[in-house]
Amino acid sequence: MTRLILASASPQRRMLLEGLGVSFDVVIPTGVDESAHPEIAPQKRAQALARLKAEEVSARVKNAWVVGCDTLVVSFDGQLFEKPKDKIEARQMISAQSGRTSIVHSGLCLISPAGKIFEGISSSEVRFKELTAAEIDWWIEKKFWEGRSGSFQIDGLGQLMIEEIKGDWTSIVGFPIFLFGVLCRKAGISFIP
Repeated sequence: MTRLILASASPQRRMLLEGLGVSFDVVIPTGVDESAHPEIAPQKRAQALARLKAEEVSARVKNAWVVGCDTLVVSFDGQLFEKPKDKIEARQMISAQSGRTSIVHSGLCLISPAGKIFEGISSSEVRFKELTAAEIDWWIEKKFWEGRSGSFQIDGLGQLMIEEIKGDWTSIVGFPIFLFGVLCRKAGISFIP
């Protein structure tokens, strides 16, 4: 197989892909300005941003498969929670999700060396425990919200905040492994049985 490039510097995405035993290279973040994208429907937005990231890297790196991903969080009342700008916004996001269920959409786009596109979306539900003010303060002070859609993570200490999930845990972390396998099979990539 030609080489595989992960169009992300996310350590969580890297860890999940490494867990498959797949050989890949990492391209440091793309030049895609996520905030400038006009799509507002969450599923379509996650998919469009995943594709933009993969296309941007694919245009720079020849003779490689490129995989791009984007993860967005939607609160119980339909608010789109992307990466917070600061700790004030992070606190608002975490507080709004306390004791409630959010939906996490992870878009994935795989581009072949010839430019053929294989893409999909994985959506899961995350139910937060009722968080105390002290827990929220601790989360904000530890900066676990930085660079995280919805201001939370479900891996590591983030698991202490989550009461229940429905769907694919890896999708919530940020790289839907099952969907990746589906796309690889469609693309005819041989490292997935």
